[in-house]
Amino acid sequence: IGLWLLVPDHIDDASGSKVADRAFQVFMLTVGLFFLAEMGDKTQIATIALGAKYSDVFSVTVGTTLGMILANAPAVWIGQKFTKRMPIKWVHAVAAVTFIAIGVATLIWG
Repeated sequence: IGLWLLVPDHIDDASGSKVADRAFQVFMLTVGLFFLAEMGDKTQIATIALGAKYSDVFSVTVGTTLGMILANAPAVWIGQKFTKRMPIKWVHAVAAVTFIAIGVATLIWG
């Protein structure tokens, strides 16, 4: 992911596509990657444990979803503020270095 972030994004102007036209594709990609990234995470295991203990599936689902939204919303908001004040190339570079550092650290100490 770190190396991928270093590759600049290109929008094909010849096809006439707009970013808004691809919003659903981006949303589905995000949902899929989030699902894969969170598999086996402590929050997922806690959700399974709550679902096993309490028979009210709706309440467990709503509660854990709201909890994740409340935990992630500030990070998204802060990230949006950074991307408005910093050039996107810098954001990509910092994210790439961070992902690469985490990957190397995982290989060494993981």
